Amino acid sequence: MKLVFASDSFKGTISSEKTVELLTKAAHEVFGPCETIGVPVADGGEGTTDAVVLAANGKKAYATVHGPLMEEAKAYYGIIDRDKAVLEMAQASGLPMVPEKLRNPLNTTTYGTGELVLAAVNAGHTDISIAIGGSATNDGGMGFASALGVKFLDADGNVLEGKGSELEKVADIDVSGVPESIRKVHFTVMCDVTNPLCGKDGATYTFGKQKGGTPEILDRLEKGMCSYRDVIIKKFGVNPDDTPGTGAAGGLGAALKIFFNAEMKSGIETVLNLIDFDALLPGADLVVTGEGRTDWQSCFGKVMQGVGDRAKKYDVPAVALCGGLGDGYEGIYEHGIDSIITTVDGPMPLAEALDRAEELYYKGAVRLFRMVRAGMRIK
Repeated sequence: MKLVFASDSFKGTISSEKTVELLTKAAHEVFGPCETIGVPVADGGEGTTDAVVLAANGKKAYATVHGPLMEEAKAYYGIIDRDKAVLEMAQASGLPMVPEKLRNPLNTTTYGTGELVLAAVNAGHTDISIAIGGSATNDGGMGFASALGVKFLDADGNVLEGKGSELEKVADIDVSGVPESIRKVHFTVMCDVTNPLCGKDGATYTFGKQKGGTPEILDRLEKGMCSYRDVIIKKFGVNPDDTPGTGAAGGLGAALKIFFNAEMKSGIETVLNLIDFDALLPGADLVVTGEGRTDWQSCFGKVMQGVGDRAKKYDVPAVALCGGLGDGYEGIYEHGIDSIITTVDGPMPLAEALDRAEELYYKGAVRLFRMVRAGMRIK
């Protein structure tokens, strides 16, 4: 018997790597000696770099960058091979890096994420995948692009720093200073949101509040973002609002697409490709995946959907072990997931479930495999 394990982390309790360990232990308890292959996975949010580095037997490279408030910060990117590198903006421009009392998207910048990319480019990497979840920013990607040689100019020709409050000041954009080494890089953006840059579903009004934006701040940022968009249209002949995902990470998606010709792809699909997940499926008898909570959102670029679709492609049955279920969880059955078992084994407060997460996960894994074993005996 060959079992393949590829589960998302259970946020705040169990890492993706730990799920592999617990599933392996449970499988051997129920089935005895069997072949198990486990890979940590993520869908492009926080933890993506760690998951890919571990699964691909890569390594980390560290760099000193500027954080969201231009403070000095340590960040790292993952080295997959000589050409490929992977990084996440949360390492350099993430919301947890900003103390709650200082959260204001007028003042934050993606500059440090650009510096992290520059470090990877200077190390010789020409194929870079960027996970852009978890940002503290709403600067339209100005800071990021500034770190890579793009100049944003005000009406008097002054070079802007590249933070949210300066969106309204952009009068011209000069990309002539982007080094050839950057122009040669193939960028892949791991992005699962389809929001445009501007409008009620755009970067500012959809994500700005969670980054500290008050209604007044959001209105100012949106006005600035629309002005910034109009300059892009005039200068490059492209409307960012016509491309889904340009509103991701406070507009970083737009900067990557417009200024650096990045390819926008699903986070989980990019991760599965980076770790060559498909190579694990031939000859497999069962795939086990999972996540902390499964609901209607699980069908839109999340780990279970990506893993289930790949298993379905190879006609390998797949089951999931999840912390809990929410509205619309049944939709995941259309993506190759045959059944779901939850880790909780009775009514309990959320705090207790979190405190006992590993214990409950292991017991749930044993129940899952015992059910599979029973199914194997049905004639």
